[in-house]
Amino acid sequence: MLKRYLQNQVKNDLKKKMVFIGGARQVGKTTLALEVADREGYLNWDVPEHKESILRNEFPVCPVLIFDEIHKYRSWRNILKGLFDGRGPEQKILVTGSARLDFYRHGGDSLQGRYHYLRLHPLSFAEINGQGLDDFNALLNYGGFPEPFFQASETETKRWSREYRQRLIQEDLISLEQVREINKLELMMLRLPELCGSPLSLNSIRNDLQVSHKSIAHWLNILEQLYAIIRLSPFGTPQIRAVKKEQKHYHYDWNLVLDQSIRFENMVAIHLLKWVHFLQDTQGRETELRYFRDIDGREVDFVVLEDGLPIKFIECKWNDAGISKGLKYLKARFLNTESWQISAIGKKDYLSKEQIRVCPATIFLKTLI
Repeated sequence: MLKRYLQNQVKNDLKKKMVFIGGARQVGKTTLALEVADREGYLNWDVPEHKESILRNEFPVCPVLIFDEIHKYRSWRNILKGLFDGRGPEQKILVTGSARLDFYRHGGDSLQGRYHYLRLHPLSFAEINGQGLDDFNALLNYGGFPEPFFQASETETKRWSREYRQRLIQEDLISLEQVREINKLELMMLRLPELCGSPLSLNSIRNDLQVSHKSIAHWLNILEQLYAIIRLSPFGTPQIRAVKKEQKHYHYDWNLVLDQSIRFENMVAIHLLKWVHFLQDTQGRETELRYFRDIDGREVDFVVLEDGLPIKFIECKWNDAGISKGLKYLKARFLNTESWQISAIGKKDYLSKEQIRVCPATIFLKTLI
């Protein structure tokens, strides 16, 4: 079985505090927890006998207690606080749950200072120890969620994506928010992959669905909270003539994107976000993922910031191509920023006179997490 990239971090953090593992549904949170600790300490709120044990405050005596989906219980914070304070540092507590865990943990501060929060992301090229184009294409075609990736079937991947979207709406979204026009929200979810990678016009979606601008904005916020999509804001400083407001979006399940070149860009976006979140969650670094687009039409797909300053520029191309004008423009203004132009199926690998690394995506993706 593949060892997940957060496994050692979870073990180390458990020595000091409770650990919460969040992230998209079916990304492997429960499997990771059971790799870290024995099943004897596993309690799932959705299992009736486990729920009874939690309600009666009857917990196994074991080194690590694992609570799965406990945030569905109104008093879950009080239970964890009592266990953590009452049993002392010898009792390790690991909490996993659906994407809503991240939403609900902000509902109060009774656990403040008692836990570390780690976000688990889909599989990436570095995590599967990818070695070449075959491994790259497997990720591109089957996605980074463990079940479809290891099944390695295009048909099963399509079935999984369809069922995943349905469960996200029926089990997570509806229980989290009161959404009246659920059918139109489902239509929006079907429409979004077609708009992936470009600045997202809320007015265009509003006109298509005949709902208010406020509703569209609210639905997008929900989907982001549920780890269905990510949204990137534009990067801009006084040195560049950047656009100010328009956001781009990408999907955690990049198989929803049919265009292969845009799917590749989406896959790179999730890889980069995984690395950015890893630096935030494990090292406390102030990192952020953005994109660049200026009023003159120059673009760079991704900009990674740390403490508000760019540390990486990444431009994605499907095949070998000349270096992007937007990338040259940014590199000239931030000479010390690491700059990459990566290709999905291209062969070229060189360092340009502007100090821009041009190479296959497999080389760059290995440098991430």
